[in-house]
Amino acid sequence: MFGRKADNPSLSEDVVLKALATVIEPELHRDLVSLNMIRNLKLDGNDVIFTIMLTTPACPLRGKMESDARAALARVPGVGRVTINWDANVPSDRRIGDQIGQNFRNTIAVSSGKGGVGKTTIAVNLAIALAMEGARVGLLDADILGPNVPMMMGRDQMPPPRDRKMVPAENFGVKFISMAFLVKPDQPLIWRGPMLHSAIRQLLTDVEWGELDYLVVDLPPGTGDAQLTLAQVVPLSGAIVITQPMQVAAADATRGLKTFEKLDVPIIGIIENMSGDFFGTGAGEQLATTYKTPYLGSVPLDANVRVGGDSGEPIVVAHPDSAAALALRQIARDVAARVSVLTIEAQSAQFIPIQMINAGLGLWWRRFLSCVLRRYGGQRHRIRILCHTELWQVATQPLFPV
Repeated sequence: MFGRKADNPSLSEDVVLKALATVIEPELHRDLVSLNMIRNLKLDGNDVIFTIMLTTPACPLRGKMESDARAALARVPGVGRVTINWDANVPSDRRIGDQIGQNFRNTIAVSSGKGGVGKTTIAVNLAIALAMEGARVGLLDADILGPNVPMMMGRDQMPPPRDRKMVPAENFGVKFISMAFLVKPDQPLIWRGPMLHSAIRQLLTDVEWGELDYLVVDLPPGTGDAQLTLAQVVPLSGAIVITQPMQVAAADATRGLKTFEKLDVPIIGIIENMSGDFFGTGAGEQLATTYKTPYLGSVPLDANVRVGGDSGEPIVVAHPDSAAALALRQIARDVAARVSVLTIEAQSAQFIPIQMINAGLGLWWRRFLSCVLRRYGGQRHRIRILCHTELWQVATQPLFPV
């Protein structure tokens, strides 16, 4: 059916799958077969062809999975040439669509405890780096009072509206929106919290974003209204905290980290920006160690980072082989891997047994059940309600539905 008949009659798809079931996904710590990551398996004589479905196109551990899969199949008698193809299906946090009606699979907040640490520079380069890996990426400039993303992205206007929705600008494979498109360059925005809340919500919901694997949100510095608004308006897959190597910057980054913990937003990790002889090094890694948070890496101080931001050609585009660009590309891969883990963990089962007195659902039980479903019916939880002879279940989808 699939090609030449195998020389070894004992070689079958079941045998191949049994061998691949010994290959462990390094981030999720489960085997590729049970995660439904092995797709399109074919035997052509003694040759084996299959696809590994990654959880992100920016997977940093693709090489390890390939070498482990080849080693596992090498132990199977009679296996000839092994061809491995690659594809990606980014896990989706379905709470996002339920809450704001947009088709974002994941939302990533980029934050800092204070200004001047290069937060927007990291957010812009991170978004572009994810797009360079093949992901569908959007970038929201949530720094309403000091929007700088359009300058760094090399665009000064967005397309005209369509169907009563704003259309984001696009460059370097990234869609992006900013308040800078909606006001004059020298116009100050002297707004209180409710107006900031309304602006951020509108930039999320009244924009034709399309389907995105990742929406990167560049937050203003500090721990104020924007952080609180974002956590209330859209479910966040996680937050990245940016710091400089100096202890004074790390102290403010600690407050930012603690803010997201209080808001029940997972911490993706900490990035140390402008690392090197001038500002020093090590404060970011020390902060991550102290608070048992992943350390995503450091970006070395490089004048071309500043030049790229001013000219509208970020360093991952203008100088892709520089040390800073390579560090940012690797950080983007690690962020993507970490987000996949966090999203899948959020989908993991948490059963809440509720024993019903009888099989009939009276008015009181209906109201009670409605409250439970509203509170726990999201992707973080599963609910089982036992009605003597019936099992009622609200469940999340598997990692990769067949």
